[in-house]
Amino acid sequence: MTTHAPRTAQAVTLPTTLDEAVAALAAMPTAVPVAGGTDLMAAVNSGQLRPAALVGLGRISEIRGWQYQDGHALLGAGLTHARMGRPDFAALIPALAAAARAAGPPHIRNAGTLGGNIASAAPTGDALPVLAALEATLVIAGPGGARREIPVSHLLAGVEMLRGGELIGYVRVPLLHAPQVFLKATGRTGPGRALASVALVLDPARRGVRCAVGAIAPMPLRPLEAEQWIAGLIDWDNDRALVPEALHAFGEYVAAACIPDPAPEPDGTVVPLPPAVLHLRRTVAALARRALGRALS
Repeated sequence: MTTHAPRTAQAVTLPTTLDEAVAALAAMPTAVPVAGGTDLMAAVNSGQLRPAALVGLGRISEIRGWQYQDGHALLGAGLTHARMGRPDFAALIPALAAAARAAGPPHIRNAGTLGGNIASAAPTGDALPVLAALEATLVIAGPGGARREIPVSHLLAGVEMLRGGELIGYVRVPLLHAPQVFLKATGRTGPGRALASVALVLDPARRGVRCAVGAIAPMPLRPLEAEQWIAGLIDWDNDRALVPEALHAFGEYVAAACIPDPAPEPDGTVVPLPPAVLHLRRTVAALARRALGRALS
């Protein structure tokens, strides 16, 4: 990407396969890949981005569906939010379907894609905490037909980045066959940008709980200690029973882990969190508590 290119695109390439798209990007290093364009066009319209060339991904049919592979779902990066929100997909990965349905108004859901949500890595991306909680991996397509896999959390944290000429081709998600929940709080009624979001999945085979909090930091946050603590309290052999007090404590644990109290000043005084931050922490606690309650009900 570059902000110093001419004001209009000089070339538009429309490949029909993933490898053709990678080759086009390798041949035009300044080109920008575009699928739904929901984030790209916002950047162009605001003057933040002036692409010299575009590589359109809309004609690549191989990345617009999904397949089963060794206990996982291999999701094409071109899947739209609208497609992921349908009942057949919801039966497969309920939390991701719920996030897709909450991604925005119909015109955004019809255009926006799973791969674009990941590549843009906006903190408010609804799919991101779900993918973090599911511990999904990305299948990256590179020049010459090369393929490599990286955890989605590594890309979002900047631990591993896309290299020149690479594209996100697929997302590999484990099929847990267990309850999953996605909840988010917005500043208005109906679909909108998240002020905070929580994805929670149960993993009965490992007797584990996985939780990720989105929108409150540059990347989804995993409260690992809270996950381990609550997993140890669940009666996995008796309908996953949990005492009601533990639900409240879990929400507080998650919120405090993701929005901790400030460190004491050198003189020992503790500066309280601002009211807006305290409100956000209460919101995260409520979302985590409700998500776990729904997953266990």
